Amino acid sequence: MRDEKIHIRGLVDDSYKDFTVLYEYWTPHLYQFVFSLVKSQLITKDIVQETFVKIWIKRKQINPDQSFKSYLFTIAYRIVLKEFRRQINHPLMGDYLAYNNEVALSENTTEQKLDLDEFLIQYEKAKTKLTPRQREVFEMNKEMQVSVSEIADKLSLTKQSVRNQLSASLKSLRKELVKFTGFLFYVL
Repeated sequence: MRDEKIHIRGLVDDSYKDFTVLYEYWTPHLYQFVFSLVKSQLITKDIVQETFVKIWIKRKQINPDQSFKSYLFTIAYRIVLKEFRRQINHPLMGDYLAYNNEVALSENTTEQKLDLDEFLIQYEKAKTKLTPRQREVFEMNKEMQVSVSEIADKLSLTKQSVRNQLSASLKSLRKELVKFTGFLFYVL
């Protein structure tokens, strides 16, 4: 980029105009880099935005005589690593990996790999359609691995009531997530 140092100095001096010039120039490059790592448009957009938010917040610490590209891409890379850690710790990650492993080993070519991002978005939407009690029981049992007996004790319910709430929530989620039937086998 021509005149990059001028724009970086302007950014350090709180120029939103210079920040915008840098943002518009570097966004496509950064987007390609992040997407090559995370393979998700939604997550890539979030990481690119978060990177530039950090650039704006830390603008006074930027050294115009050092590589802005290295600084920018290092911030993005750290955010990517943070995102990977978040995904690995997601309660459904193990199920997702098992499902993808089975699909990879399957000879059935009509089965397609599942996009975890798309599933999680639809999964969260489907959970909003549950009653508050159904959602609470479902999340405790399926996401936090709390037993039916423990849920009954914690919520002052009978075990049968917990089973009924769980059954109703599973039925509703399966109906809402019919597109993900293969993966639901592992999750629900």
